[in-house]
Amino acid sequence: MVSVISPAGATRAPSGRGRGPLAGLELAGLELAGLELAGLELTEIEFAVVDLETTGWTPEAAAITEIGAVRVRGGRRQGEFASLVNPGTAVPPSIEDLTGITDCMLASAPRVASVLPGLLTFARGCVLVAHNAPFDLGFLRSACDDCGLAWPGFTVLDTVMLARRVMDPDEVPDCKLGTLAGFFGARTAPSHRALADARATADVLGWLIRRLAHRGVRALGELSAWPDVLTSAPA
Repeated sequence: MVSVISPAGATRAPSGRGRGPLAGLELAGLELAGLELAGLELTEIEFAVVDLETTGWTPEAAAITEIGAVRVRGGRRQGEFASLVNPGTAVPPSIEDLTGITDCMLASAPRVASVLPGLLTFARGCVLVAHNAPFDLGFLRSACDDCGLAWPGFTVLDTVMLARRVMDPDEVPDCKLGTLAGFFGARTAPSHRALADARATADVLGWLIRRLAHRGVRALGELSAWPDVLTSAPA
């Protein structure tokens, strides 16, 4: 089942192995107007924080098993999206040990073509955020290509790279999600499950934005000087 949770309640879309009931949605209008976003303060922007679990480390050799996302604005969660994904292949034992996601759990889960349109709609109008964004974006874009879906031109913020810019070297030994979540006292501990890790990343993002404010950095456009932190992923 695909679950979209918002303050107003929850809706579920039935699982399926085809493109699913959401596949007919118009996705071409999801591109962000980067110039309009640039002048907005970071506390005014709605972010879609995304995390994936997969069967391996590259989209060429692995597939998505779980997607989690949190919409957040001004430090407050606006909604959540979560779904297991049937990868069409067995989960390697090492990945099962890492995530706890088993073949049995995925047997009745929808295929990625049924899940992606809902995720893209959920993230509409947001800046996309991920911890180590090239990993998640690589899988998402590859999955869109495989499903014949156009990739929206999201503006993307990478919290790993942002943390490396704003954390002092003597504060944390590294900028792994678990390290940062522990340092900031995130409300959710990362656990190699997609929604939990997205929640943890959203909390870390909030604290990093606070640090930027202390440095006088308040607008999204000011991060464009750090192309490893803020990028525009073309359609």
